[in-house]
Amino acid sequence: MAALASIPNPFAFVRGRFQKWWQSKLPFADSVTLTQRNVYILPTRPGLMLGVTLLTLLVASINYQLNLGYMLTFLLAGSALVGMHVCHGTLRGLAMNLVAPHAQYAGATAIFDIKLMNTRRSTRHGIGLSVLDPHDVDPQKGSEQHWAWTDVPAQGSSVVQVAFTPPQRGLHRLPTLTAETRFPLGTFRVWTVWRPAAQILVYPAPELHPPPLPPGEPRSGGAAAAMRAQNSGEFDGVRGYRRGDPMKLVVWKKAAKDDGQGNGLVVRDTQQAQRHELWLDFVNAGSAGVEHKLSRLCAWVLMADKLSLDYGLRLPALEIKPASGEAHKRLCLEALAVC
Repeated sequence: MAALASIPNPFAFVRGRFQKWWQSKLPFADSVTLTQRNVYILPTRPGLMLGVTLLTLLVASINYQLNLGYMLTFLLAGSALVGMHVCHGTLRGLAMNLVAPHAQYAGATAIFDIKLMNTRRSTRHGIGLSVLDPHDVDPQKGSEQHWAWTDVPAQGSSVVQVAFTPPQRGLHRLPTLTAETRFPLGTFRVWTVWRPAAQILVYPAPELHPPPLPPGEPRSGGAAAAMRAQNSGEFDGVRGYRRGDPMKLVVWKKAAKDDGQGNGLVVRDTQQAQRHELWLDFVNAGSAGVEHKLSRLCAWVLMADKLSLDYGLRLPALEIKPASGEAHKRLCLEALAVC
């Protein structure tokens, strides 16, 4: 009791502990069909006020023997009961399928799709989905929920997009979700809790203003060729444009000073590139912390891929041989994410 007294809001603390314990009992699944066992219902504040109003009308009708008062009281009570049944049936029987999200960079908003499928012959109105507790995902953004609302047509489907911000790089399980409805009267809240089994891979956030790519390392046996390249002024497989060079070798990122006659254009020297290998090394990624080094390596990977260069990646526990292409870029980014 003394420990609870030292907490600013003991009720919220106990509620949070109970909620986490209860959520731990729920199974992980990427597809779920809502039934009476996983759909819950409680009256809302307007519903409680309606109950108080009905009780007041009933007492007044009994006291003054008002037949019209009885009729109004039971008419409103019957409408509320029918609304409760309709509200519960809006979620009951609904199928929800999660579409696995793509990898994302740290600090960016991750968006994933949820497909709602309706097999009955009537439309399901006013269904909302959201992250159950946004504060657990990103404490800096508070606990305000952002809902995505939709109607599911009869014997049809609807796709809803839910967004959240991953806390940091790495492999993360998707947050616990909730779906709810208050259709048709708003006097009852029907909801469910869903724990997706899918995970999302979060890459390091690329450095905003990274330094240039490191110089290429000479291949084994190519030290003499590397010395000649340095004396000639050619930098890491890039040289000035010569008439007849294929346009696919032009480095367009460095073409800002082109004067229209080819002066200022640079191309990739394939012979020079054969004598050098571009390695993105963790040791040479600055002297800051680990996260800053990974952020710089991420920016270098994106830069090298944009220039269509062959590059390799050296990490403390992993080495990826030089290559290029989309598959190689994803392999390097995944290695940086779980490093």
